[in-house]
Amino acid sequence: MSSLKIGIAGGGVGGLAAAIALRKQGHDVTVFEQAKGFSRVGADINLTPNVVRAIDGLGAGASIRRTGAQPTFRISRDWDTGKETSRLGMGNVAEEQYGAPQVTIHRADILAALAEQFPIEQIAFDKRIETLSQSDAGVTVTFQDGSEATFDVVVGADGIHSRVRTALFGEESPRFTGVVSFRSVVPTERVKNVPEIEAFTKWWGPNPQSQIVTFPLNQGRETFIFATTGQESWTEESWTSPGDVNELRGFYKDFHADARALLDACDTTLKSALYEREPLPQWSQGTVTLLGDACHPMLPFMAQGAGMAIEDAVVLGRSLAGVGTRAQAVEALRRYEKTRQERTAKIQIGSRGNQWMKGQGNADWVYGYDAWNVPLAQA
Repeated sequence: MSSLKIGIAGGGVGGLAAAIALRKQGHDVTVFEQAKGFSRVGADINLTPNVVRAIDGLGAGASIRRTGAQPTFRISRDWDTGKETSRLGMGNVAEEQYGAPQVTIHRADILAALAEQFPIEQIAFDKRIETLSQSDAGVTVTFQDGSEATFDVVVGADGIHSRVRTALFGEESPRFTGVVSFRSVVPTERVKNVPEIEAFTKWWGPNPQSQIVTFPLNQGRETFIFATTGQESWTEESWTSPGDVNELRGFYKDFHADARALLDACDTTLKSALYEREPLPQWSQGTVTLLGDACHPMLPFMAQGAGMAIEDAVVLGRSLAGVGTRAQAVEALRRYEKTRQERTAKIQIGSRGNQWMKGQGNADWVYGYDAWNVPLAQA
């Protein structure tokens, strides 16, 4: 079998998914992660059926089902009256319609599930990319510790601050959207009187910046609460900082009593700034390409950020199937990019508008996508 030596910058969800997908095609894959090891940090994530089906093909589906939760429905409600504006069956209904359920899970549990499918000795921790350059010999990556490594292909799965992206296209700062988010996790027993707490529920606010989303975690034992609101500027040094639960409650004091009950159950919260970029017209140069937030960071309003990275990973693996030379890899990366760009841009822009599924819309174009079988574009 033809194979390439591939380096992946970033050991997050997208990077590990890509590592598995590429290794399945027989390639020699090494992942470089700037953290010193995997730890239980990060947000709780909604994996919709299109994403779970992609994860199933990577071999990690059983594990995420064991540790995550499966919401019964996806429900939309008006912020003030509580009136239901849409309801979409998940769980068994999604399994029958889309071939996979929705799974809500902590980011660390997805990483653990993916890490089971990739040899840990092929992950180099505490490795932060400084620069990269391309020549006839390959792609040479220089790390902050002074070491170097050369690969046939390099994949930048290193997030919104991607060093690989900067090396390809120059410095560009992401834009603060004027929206901040609050994240909290509470024991479900505290909010069991809220109707249908076992569902994924979105309370649509009086403007597109304002919402409260809730869904189950940890086999339903915990409930995740995610709220957003407009804010003119962000002056904190970090994008995420400890939040004030009283400030959180104050923003939503006019919401329906059931929505306020969710916030009343919160002891602590994290406050984060939401940033975005415009869709990139180009993801690849030579045999270097980008994946996930490195090329299409998006707002969380369609719950597809991690999902798009995982779909990217699957399509990237398929595009590089049977490729054994760098010349072939250049064409394969063009195929990957052309296959994915229209979909990710549509979801990136749709997430910004925050109108998707507010009413009785059709979810098939998002949830019915099959990364394992979508036709690959021509290079």
